[in-house]
Amino acid sequence: MTGGDIAGLIAAVAFVVLVTLLAVPLLKLGKVLDEAGAAVRRLSDDTRPLITETTTAVTQVNEQMQNVDTITTGAAQVATNVSALTALFAATLGSPVVKLAAFTYGVRGAVSGRRKKA
Repeated sequence: MTGGDIAGLIAAVAFVVLVTLLAVPLLKLGKVLDEAGAAVRRLSDDTRPLITETTTAVTQVNEQMQNVDTITTGAAQVATNVSALTALFAATLGSPVVKLAAFTYGVRGAVSGRRKKA
């Protein structure tokens, strides 16, 4: 065996040792990745019903919000009608009631003035 053959044999043995040393961490990394994949699958399986329930709840809330929207629209119309009725009442009866109040105040003042003189 020549010196080159011995050097090649040493290099081959060193390469086998290097591959063996690198194989162990790679195998462990493979196991870690398998566990991570299993954890993601379990998480996905556990969250799927939760997402379905959340979707159902949001759908029901949207339906209730439409009902609330209908109610608030009706309340706004009632408020508008009450405002219009108040304005109509004030325009129709406001001036005559003020005149009547002024008249009764004047009559009351005149009657009380006569009583004081008498």
